[in-house]
Amino acid sequence: MTYNALAVRSHFPSLTEGLAHFDAPGGTQTPRQVAAAIALTLTRPLSNRGTRSVPERNADDAVTGFRQACADLLGADPLGIVYGRSATALTYDFSRHLSANWGPGDEVVVTRLDHDANIRPWEQAAERAGATVRWVDFDPATGDMPADAFAAVISSKTRLVAVTAASNLIGTRPPIAEIAALAHAVGALIWVDGVHYTAHASVDVQALGADFFVCSPYKFLGPHCGVLAAAPALLDTIHPEKLLASTDVVPERFELGTLPYETMAGVTAAIDFLAALVPADPAAGPISRREQLVRSSADLDGHEAALLARLESGLADLPGVTIHSRAADRTPTLLVTFAEHSAADASEFLLGRKVLAPAGSFYALEASRHLGLGDAGGLRIGLAPYTSAGEVERLLVGLEDFLLHA
Repeated sequence: MTYNALAVRSHFPSLTEGLAHFDAPGGTQTPRQVAAAIALTLTRPLSNRGTRSVPERNADDAVTGFRQACADLLGADPLGIVYGRSATALTYDFSRHLSANWGPGDEVVVTRLDHDANIRPWEQAAERAGATVRWVDFDPATGDMPADAFAAVISSKTRLVAVTAASNLIGTRPPIAEIAALAHAVGALIWVDGVHYTAHASVDVQALGADFFVCSPYKFLGPHCGVLAAAPALLDTIHPEKLLASTDVVPERFELGTLPYETMAGVTAAIDFLAALVPADPAAGPISRREQLVRSSADLDGHEAALLARLESGLADLPGVTIHSRAADRTPTLLVTFAEHSAADASEFLLGRKVLAPAGSFYALEASRHLGLGDAGGLRIGLAPYTSAGEVERLLVGLEDFLLHA
């Protein structure tokens, strides 16, 4: 393995403050390259998109560069990449678009594993249309949610299946390709929330079978916004409400108003940074950005797996700690609770040691309740490309002190 966390960390100015960040599932720190790309886009000549002048071309380059970079990251078609203010906003927008033709007798499938952003928009859209919502549960003892659980509720009445590719609360990664096959067999669409998944996996939307895949660049070192990937031909069948003068071209027909060129340039820079996490091998010859991303993801996965193993063994040695992240396939994300203490108190104690591990349910209300934790949730520990072995030890020592002396 060629992954060098210390070299990666040198690009993050925020890490010089000395705070150990285990809050990556809620948003990552940002490398200086991303900030530089945003600043450059804002300060060089810029205007509305076009091809006649340098300012117009700079704006157009930011947009086309963003679409290609996201396509490389997700294994998608750049003409099927839609910019959004957030993954939540994109999901709400498309819940309205896709439910326009739903009615009584139609069914929508959602899960108790998901973030509320992939539940409530569909539930509300179904209610407006008079459609029925069907629920899929996960096993609270193991955290697993197998395809069989979906087979029991998907039917000829199903119009859409909404499912997470990875739980932001306990890390579970459902078998998306199998679930997609079940949905497609009855003519239903599948909407995949990839917000947490994209930060910890090499994404291939076609291999996953996702009709729609949403993610958030600020979860993988980029600026705050959302991205949707879909086949251009599928997007062409959807006609959103828009201004009369707005283009009807896909994907622009879904992006109302002037785009934030600087934010898009920041996303491209974040993806370029991810591709370069592992230095290129000159002897291997040139490879594409997509190939670089796949390779870097594999090495990052090895790094995070080693840290996760140490975390799990260390937590197992602590008294009264319950780990709720147990699925066979999951991200390096742990949700823990304490027999004699609240997760909120643990989080506050750790913060006093300059270790940031927040407590809560993190908008995964259904998952937290299904685990028997109510809306309080637990202490969530998430890893990122810049997490070091030393920080893991700081966290474990801090929790040991909390349990012994708090």
